[in-house]
Amino acid sequence: MRVEIRLFALARERAGRDVLDLELAERATVADLRRAVAAGCPALAPLLDSSLLAIDSEYARDDEVVPAGASVALIPPVSGG
Repeated sequence: MRVEIRLFALARERAGRDVLDLELAERATVADLRRAVAAGCPALAPLLDSSLLAIDSEYARDDEVVPAGASVALIPPVSGG
């Protein structure tokens, strides 16, 4: 299935774009999605362990299945000043 991942803040800067399109297997988990992001855009790999992924506006655990047609967002850690 095709998944469109919206990128925010540092993730958007590192990727050089707002959206990352990936192909995932049916019944892929959020952990599978993290691996696909790292493979599809290696510049994002260092951020993935500390980033949150949201599916349909809800934070998702790594063992959750990514449903077809879901809205996915990659939210990197935020630093304040």
